[in-house]
Amino acid sequence: MLKTEYSPLLETFKFKNGIELKNRVVMAPMTNFSSNEDGTVSRPELDYYIRRSGGAGMVITACVYVSRGGKGFPGEFGADHDGLIPSLRELAEAIKGEGAKAVLQIFHGGRQCPPEQLVDGQPVSASDVPAELPGGGQGAVPRPLTDEEITGIIADFGEATRRAIEAGFDGVEIHGANGYLLQQFFSPHSNRREDRWGGDLQKRLAFPLAVLRSVKAAVKQHAEGAFLVGYRFSPEEPETPGITMADTFALIDALTAEGLDYLHASLMELWSLPRRGTEDSRPRIEQIVDRAGDKAPVIGVGSLYSAADALKSLDSGISLVALGRPLLIEPDWVQKLAGGRADEIKTELDPAAQAELVIPDPLWRALIHTPGWLPVKQ
Repeated sequence: MLKTEYSPLLETFKFKNGIELKNRVVMAPMTNFSSNEDGTVSRPELDYYIRRSGGAGMVITACVYVSRGGKGFPGEFGADHDGLIPSLRELAEAIKGEGAKAVLQIFHGGRQCPPEQLVDGQPVSASDVPAELPGGGQGAVPRPLTDEEITGIIADFGEATRRAIEAGFDGVEIHGANGYLLQQFFSPHSNRREDRWGGDLQKRLAFPLAVLRSVKAAVKQHAEGAFLVGYRFSPEEPETPGITMADTFALIDALTAEGLDYLHASLMELWSLPRRGTEDSRPRIEQIVDRAGDKAPVIGVGSLYSAADALKSLDSGISLVALGRPLLIEPDWVQKLAGGRADEIKTELDPAAQAELVIPDPLWRALIHTPGWLPVKQ
């Protein structure tokens, strides 16, 4: 490894449980719409991960549904029954075979699930509050989950964790961000319940914490060695009422009190500023790192395309730098950095480079037809 100004990004990182990453770069979880209809991982999807797993120290997969009623996307792969373990094993081996640690992101979409992706066409959530959509529209009205269904989904997260362990993954990341089911229970916007799963802040924390406990119990029972448990969260919501920075701090306190291996702050822009719930005007990520303290390392993500962007992100105090869109554009991001060729890292998508970038057709169509999501080479 060449010694350069970017060397801090290439230093090894060891979690408290002993798992060590070869560098501080993580591939962020990104939906790719490319799995088979039966929930198995497709060959183009495996090739896509192999192409991107040679550089990063850790790869977090696209989210998998833990319950069939939580499928949030077309072409999403699953972890909701044991028949999918061989497929999951293929993916874990593909990632690990390139030298990265493999983490499976586990999720339930809740009210964000498109009705056409569900067997009964009925999204579920904490309450019957539809999502507010950009442009002033609303999503489908979800059916409130019963107490029995809630405890079933909590168990499903534990079972998905067991399957991840049996498949050979190095960890799981609980997806509590981006408006999906765990966030729906934590948010005062989407959770209007008055039972043990909703009401005040502590009751709105009950479901996320129960999921974390279920996952940790599965790890204790089934993992023979060290196994990572992370939690991804969105720091704030634009809705009123909605999650504020003060709520976010309470979530961080509760998660770290339970004990977990890392926190992953989901941000479109790493340096974005808080809206409400704090008098501190510093970027959210700095306040999140301060709140986590030495109790859990924080992964930061958000529009870090160039080597300089990623290096500067460490100034926020984060332990690991997650790259999502940058690794779509430049699969050799880390290799170029390590080879002293940081100036050769591409930061705009080449519309003619699908084959070279090994991006499956469904994901490629989504990238090309989503204006503004990626910088595109003109």
